[in-house]
Amino acid sequence: MTTREFIAAALQEDIGTGDHSTLSSIATDAMGKAVLKVKEDGILAGVQLAQDIFHFLEPEAAFTIYKQDGDAVKYGEVAFEVSAKVHTILQAERLSLNCMQRMSGIATLTHQYVQKLKNYNTRILDTRKTTPLFRTFEKLAVKIGGGENHRMGLYDMVMLKDNHIDFCGGIEKAIAKTNAYLQANKLDLKIEVETRNLEDVKRVLAVGDIHRIMLDNYTPEQLAEAIKLIDGKYETEASGGITIENIEAYAATGVDYISVGAIIHHATSMDLSLKAQLS
Repeated sequence: MTTREFIAAALQEDIGTGDHSTLSSIATDAMGKAVLKVKEDGILAGVQLAQDIFHFLEPEAAFTIYKQDGDAVKYGEVAFEVSAKVHTILQAERLSLNCMQRMSGIATLTHQYVQKLKNYNTRILDTRKTTPLFRTFEKLAVKIGGGENHRMGLYDMVMLKDNHIDFCGGIEKAIAKTNAYLQANKLDLKIEVETRNLEDVKRVLAVGDIHRIMLDNYTPEQLAEAIKLIDGKYETEASGGITIENIEAYAATGVDYISVGAIIHHATSMDLSLKAQLS
């Protein structure tokens, strides 16, 4: 889904048969101005998307940006100002705020995790635990907050998780069938294999022909053992049971990536408001 397709669908969901509150009380040619006020400290995200929403409704709208995506903002600051038809401002208001509040919350939480890892080489990854049809913007917010994106969906990377392995009949068979499938279909995709214990790691290493090993629900001590066993042959990713409180213990093992679904699904929306600016 493109940005324009998303905006069109989201506005249709909100406006439906018409913005009757505005249609009944505001002249169609009335012009106005509004400012986006920050009501909470954090990392701002979604400014570009908000501009796209306003310009979708009114290409000639004047949109002045004071705070960029990725900027650290504080309570009371103004992120942008828009001059447009009042109908445009009122119809774009809620969609812009919903998107920016959600994205800014994710960027802010991601930044907090990233700051915990500033003394390590480990990088933060998101997951597919996202909001349907809003995944692109949630994952963009992760990048704005300093994290990195895992695969976007089921199509851009092979990830052999526990269920794939169990249904297929084992790690060895799953890896072999996957490589045969990719070769037969001329697909250039990386393969990641989930492991649940050190025995699984040994089995993956014996087969090889993959790109990354996921170490799921390991303790920091178990993770350190696994990292030593893998010995740099493949990328490593830790996942499961990792929080902002214990993440440094995992990073200290030397793992390449830590994936944390919570940076998206536990993020709290930032408080923002769009207020009319009256002369």
